[in-house]
Parts: sequence; C-alpha cells; structure tokens
Amino acid sequence: MTVARAVTHADGHTDAPLIGGRPVLIATDELRSRIGDYLRAGLILPESAFLDVVPIRFGVAEPERPYQARVASPWSDQTDRGR
Repeated sequence: MTVARAVTHADGHTDAPLIGGRPVLIATDELRSRIGDYLRAGLILPESAFLDVVPIRFGVAEPERPYQARVASPWSDQTDRGR
C-alpha cells in the first residue's frame, strides 16, 4: 500500500513530511528513492546509473518521535534515523 508520494526540491527536502497529519503506526515501512532520475536530471550520468531506485526498509518503534531518512549523493548512499 502506498502511503505517500513526493518529489524533493534541489536541496533534497519535500514540501511537507511524508506522513504528516496522520498517526504513525508501529510497523516496518519502505521508502523508495528514485535517485537515478534525480542524479540524471542534474548531472551527466550514463543511462545505467550506479544507484537507481534505492529501497530503504525501516522500523518505526516510537511513533511519537520524529523520523527522517537521508538518502544519497552522486557517489554513495547512506541512511540514518535523523533527529
């Protein structure tokens, strides 16, 4: 089930939180970042980019706390919980 879709700005942020304004459930979720499209739009990359669609599966254990995913640069990807 898709909960939200968003496009990031040039700085990598969305206009609003992806799950803002509704309860966050204790669950395992997946964020799919289409970074290949993002990188091809701003850089000269081959059609087959090193990273394309990057799935990030994460668990929400404390729904009252904020969660933030940081995804990628042109040369690598990383994820952390954020604040």
